[in-house]
Amino acid sequence: MCKTYMSDPMATSILTTLLVLLQMMCVIVVVAYLLTRSRTFSDLLDGHTTVKVQLLLIVVFGALSIYGTISGVDVLGAIVNVRDLGPMVGGLIGGPVVGLGAGLIGAAYRSTLGGITVVPCTIATILAGLLGGIVWLLNHRRFVDIKIAVLFAVFIEALHMGLTLLLVRPFSVALEVVTNVGLPMILANAVGVFIFAFIISNLQNERRMQNERDNLLREMERKNTELVIAAEIQQSFLPDAIAQVEGFDVAAKSIMAKEVGGDFFDVIPFEVIPIKPGRMGVLIADVSGKGIPAALFMALSRIVVRVNATWYANDPAHAIYDANNLIAADSKAGMFVTLFYGILDHSSHTFTYVNAGHNPPIVYHPHDNTFTELAATGIAMGVLEDAEYSSEENPLVPGDVVVLYTDGITEAMNAKEEMFGEERLYDVIRHVDGVSAEDILQKILDVVKVFTGDYPQSDDITLMVIRVV
Repeated sequence: MCKTYMSDPMATSILTTLLVLLQMMCVIVVVAYLLTRSRTFSDLLDGHTTVKVQLLLIVVFGALSIYGTISGVDVLGAIVNVRDLGPMVGGLIGGPVVGLGAGLIGAAYRSTLGGITVVPCTIATILAGLLGGIVWLLNHRRFVDIKIAVLFAVFIEALHMGLTLLLVRPFSVALEVVTNVGLPMILANAVGVFIFAFIISNLQNERRMQNERDNLLREMERKNTELVIAAEIQQSFLPDAIAQVEGFDVAAKSIMAKEVGGDFFDVIPFEVIPIKPGRMGVLIADVSGKGIPAALFMALSRIVVRVNATWYANDPAHAIYDANNLIAADSKAGMFVTLFYGILDHSSHTFTYVNAGHNPPIVYHPHDNTFTELAATGIAMGVLEDAEYSSEENPLVPGDVVVLYTDGITEAMNAKEEMFGEERLYDVIRHVDGVSAEDILQKILDVVKVFTGDYPQSDDITLMVIRVV
């Protein structure tokens, strides 16, 4: 309210007045919205501000208070306005200093207009900013939620009307003014604060979501870094180069479906104890599961098997028996590993092996175009302690090709969800006679890749090829 005089016989209806006030209030809200998108506003939401920012807010919300007075509408000689909205919002977001400063600016301008309501209008504008700042302090230097902000606006305008009734004389004039302008002013200011509080709430939600996204990205980056490190560590477990022994040409490769996996291969040169030349231990395995757990279990299994295989250099079954007991004792998450371990011996032309539940390796005999499968001789490792394993001996002749693989080869799928299967693998092996182990290995991988096309790799692929020379 500004001037109060009874001169307009054609009183504007409350509804029309309210609509005009809402138009005025929208201008204030637009300015407030633009302010919330400024760089300094984030600090305000966190309760941090500087003198420079406070002065800026005082000027902005003080100017809005003046605008709320100038753009008022006459009702029965009283100017209905939203002058208090600027100081209220200023106090709620910037504290007592900002609220009081904006209120003093709005009140100073109001005081120049005179009228019988000058005193209550001036006091109400100052109190709107000061009390808004106190509410900000009580809320731990944070903007209050929407409900409290709206109730505060209703309280301020009710206080404004109460001051008018208390200080304006004659009382009949004060009562008529309050009766005509009280409800529009309360509604307009409450709606204005509601919209502003809604803007603030959305902004806080945006910041919270942005923080969550930032935290998620940082966590993903950290995990990706850890996965890269884990992949490097796991890759270090695999032989960089396979030392060749007399009578055998050996090649091997692992392709993980993710950064890390559960497949692994190894060659064991039996360097710890003196042995006769021309012997080599070869190993291929597939741990249940994928990712970091499988990689950790893979590391445990590889170390345990390698140590026992070296210790029992002439007894593969005993080596796997002891290794299984150690792995089973530490397998508390139900994990297990299928594994094939064998000893190549050039002098005896034999391949002595233990197959612990693994895919049967294939031995191709090109001289008669036949295949032999090295079937399981025991269950997967880690399933049961004291499980029995036996060794089998398979004769080898020059030209034979032994292919050890994990199910990532035979279960590789294409876009039609067809599996590569054993028959296709057999067919590839049958047509690579006379080339090196490395060439055979690469040919198999190439054919699998052509078969799967762009269909994503779902399982780790590990392949070892041994060519008897």
